[in-house]
Amino acid sequence: MRQDELTPREIEVFEHVAQGRTSKQIAGTLAISVHTVNNHRKRICRKVGVHSTAELVAFAARHFLTLEKPTPELGLQTAAMQPTA
Repeated sequence: MRQDELTPREIEVFEHVAQGRTSKQIAGTLAISVHTVNNHRKRICRKVGVHSTAELVAFAARHFLTLEKPTPELGLQTAAMQPTA
């Protein structure tokens, strides 16, 4: 998977999922509906080729060094998701 296949909002939701947050918690944090969060989860799973939240978290652990909030100086591409190898 190329990281630019995920939209900025999908990356944001993915970060929260990887941290173990529920859809309700993510919705509250991002000020969007639970339904919208679940739609993002489905699209993220489809794009990275997994079938469950557990697989999605495992994917993040295997493929990315960090899932931190991007800093303005570093930009989305370098700070949001850095491949480990």
